[in-house]
Amino acid sequence: MAQVELSNISKRFGAVEVISNLGLTIKDGSFCALLGPSGCGKSTMLRMIAGLEEVSDGTIHIGADDVTHAAPKSRGVAMVFQSYALYPHLTVAQNITFSMSLAGVSKPKQREAAERIGAMLQLTHLLDRRPAALSGGQRQRVAIGRALVRDPKVFLFDEPLSNLDALLRVQMRLELAKLHNDLKTTMIYVTHDQVEAMTLADLIVVLDKGKIAQAGTPWELYNRPANRFVAGFIGSPGMNFLKGQGDGAMIRLTDGTELAKPAQGAVEFGIRPEHLTIATDGPIRGRASVVEYLGNTSYAYIDTAHGPLVVEADNAGLKAGDQVGLVPDLTKSHVFDSNGMAV
Repeated sequence: MAQVELSNISKRFGAVEVISNLGLTIKDGSFCALLGPSGCGKSTMLRMIAGLEEVSDGTIHIGADDVTHAAPKSRGVAMVFQSYALYPHLTVAQNITFSMSLAGVSKPKQREAAERIGAMLQLTHLLDRRPAALSGGQRQRVAIGRALVRDPKVFLFDEPLSNLDALLRVQMRLELAKLHNDLKTTMIYVTHDQVEAMTLADLIVVLDKGKIAQAGTPWELYNRPANRFVAGFIGSPGMNFLKGQGDGAMIRLTDGTELAKPAQGAVEFGIRPEHLTIATDGPIRGRASVVEYLGNTSYAYIDTAHGPLVVEADNAGLKAGDQVGLVPDLTKSHVFDSNGMAV
């Protein structure tokens, strides 16, 4: 296990800077998710930690070692990629212990390691099969096992579940969470899926155009977003935003609706779907255009003077075309200034 520290890291491809003066400390034994939209630099950042991309500026420390210019094999990391990249002619056991085979470890010790890792990942009964006889989830577990057998200081995951169907993704998330709880090894996990980040990580780093928009716990990012980007990116469905003008004591929305929320100047009022309540006398008026029934709850899409808003609606009687009023819970609302920063 080891702490990972990035100090003033930058990465340029020619004149294009994709990571800009980034600093981050990932504590020993933590599970860190690098989260953001495509092109934000999260995979590039992971590859720099692994040594697969050169650092343009700054330093990388893993534990006490400066590994900025060290070869990938000397960094004490193991990486699991989006593609399983298993050898089709080798058995599960042989795939898991391939690095041991290259190092000249004896066959009995390889088998012992394969059985140990197989038991950990519920692959014991599959050790003598070849990849073609495995499901997608089983293949991904083999890829993880191949990393585990190296006993690294840090595990690096580059969107490892993106090729799996929805049910397998849920199962693999649980297995990864259990694995981290058992091993207590530092894990860095790249994903664009906020559900994976929120359920797995104790530290989420949200990236936007090569910079850290916010780093914090899942609770902090969801309930205390530092800026509009994080507020809009975290949450499904996303946060609702309404433009308005603050006079210090309240916000006046574009249609004249007044909300008792302290703010000054041009602002955006943010409210999550679950913090809007449908009520006949609600100050925000609109018409339901679509109602999605999901079993345990419903989401209603309301056309208003402020644009479409999403509300979590437990009222099963609500239907498209109904005129409704919406009451925001001001104690759980957010305000962002003209620069998109939380106030």
